[in-house]
Amino acid sequence: MERILKAWLAVGLGLGIQAAGAQEVLPDKPPIPDDNPMTEAKIRLGKQLYFDPRLSSTGAISCNSCHNLMAGGDDSRGGSVGVEGQVGGRSAPTVWNAAFMTTQFWDGRAPSLEKQAQGPFLNPVEMGMSSGEAVAERVRSVPGYRNQFKAVFGGDHPVTYENISKAIAAFERTLLTPNSPVDQYLKGNKSALSESAQRGVKLVNDVGCTSCHTGPIYAGPGSMPMGQGFFQKFPTYTDNKYVDKYHLMEDKGRYEATGEESDKHLWKVPTWRNVAVTPPYFHNGSVVSLDEAVRVMAKTQLNKELSDQQVKDIVAFLNGLTGEFPEITIPRLPPLPPEEVKALTTAKD
Repeated sequence: MERILKAWLAVGLGLGIQAAGAQEVLPDKPPIPDDNPMTEAKIRLGKQLYFDPRLSSTGAISCNSCHNLMAGGDDSRGGSVGVEGQVGGRSAPTVWNAAFMTTQFWDGRAPSLEKQAQGPFLNPVEMGMSSGEAVAERVRSVPGYRNQFKAVFGGDHPVTYENISKAIAAFERTLLTPNSPVDQYLKGNKSALSESAQRGVKLVNDVGCTSCHTGPIYAGPGSMPMGQGFFQKFPTYTDNKYVDKYHLMEDKGRYEATGEESDKHLWKVPTWRNVAVTPPYFHNGSVVSLDEAVRVMAKTQLNKELSDQQVKDIVAFLNGLTGEFPEITIPRLPPLPPEEVKALTTAKD
């Protein structure tokens, strides 16, 4: 934990977050781990698995249920709805551009997309499967999947929980939204942003927002190693009306995953990319409007009151971070054998 905090201090104090140059263009490609190279066949397989609700205990919840690719990559809820109508305690973060995040989940407990992909399957509130082997067995029971896994991974036993997560992660690394108006502006097209948004570009630096929201996805330094993450205490300043109004102290953040006292109310810094299309805001989804979220952050993190014009300009800038979403088509799924159909029809909805 000390290592992470020291890294944050080094970045925040040593670099000063480069007041005029904190904004960065989204790279064309995300980091790709050596042990999970991307191929077209693996990406197609991962896409099928991502959209397949039959990999949940009730056959009703898929990855896309909570991370809707037809929208902002989230589900517009304060708490996601999982199997048997259960509601989770945190808002689903967007999956768009998650390939650039150095850790996953609000508390950063997963060091990679591969590890993140394994979590929801076994969460009793989310997809409710009993074990990783149960997920693999469900996939193995589908002849079409068996053939695809054999072609993609090879070997005598290619359908494993690890390979399932590798395929999903490979697909998720294609979920990028480049060429936002801010990216165009940074590349030299000054007409890509309104005058208000251009003032917002400067304001987020001057006010102090980019002490945390920096790097290519505005969620911490892009140079940080994968798996390390970039964390900040939230709320930092608690003597204000927003803390109680939006229940910001109820969830203890990273502490819930590590049990370390120093991790109380520590959170992975979320991305600003596409933030205008991913309400509600914060880990508990307690704030609906982006204007209000900006006011809350200014007061709870910087102890500053912003004028209405400042809020308007910052929101205009944040709107400029909505990128170009690639067209996503729903994949056809290989059919289940009769015995698996029977198992799902008797599952509790």
